[in-house]
Amino acid sequence: MAANSQMPFHILLVEDEPVIRELVRSMLSDGAVEVVCAANGVEGLKLAKSRPFQLVLMDVVLPQLDGISVCRMLKSDPQTSKVPVYMLTAKSKKSDMESATLAGADGYIQKPFKGAELMALVERLRKAE
Repeated sequence: MAANSQMPFHILLVEDEPVIRELVRSMLSDGAVEVVCAANGVEGLKLAKSRPFQLVLMDVVLPQLDGISVCRMLKSDPQTSKVPVYMLTAKSKKSDMESATLAGADGYIQKPFKGAELMALVERLRKAE
């Protein structure tokens, strides 16, 4: 990804599958984008509140605390409420998407996803900064 500003774009990736976590991290990380990873909802929530992120990518099904609950908590906290949250998940039922939307998710990316789709989302959000 080409850098378009001097400040790094910080992404929090909350994903319990190590292979997917590493794939997304390596796909998006470069000098202009930093990806910080969490393997469960509790760790993701703690990280999200510990420092500023410009984007949260999060699975719905997570150990310890599910992604819908984490999203709801992030969106109800003034410190993190403005951070875009995109659910990155294999769940595809309409009710799952509605739950994510009601929790405050800004978008829903279904697995398996295309790398170009994810990179385009990050570029669009970086340009909006």
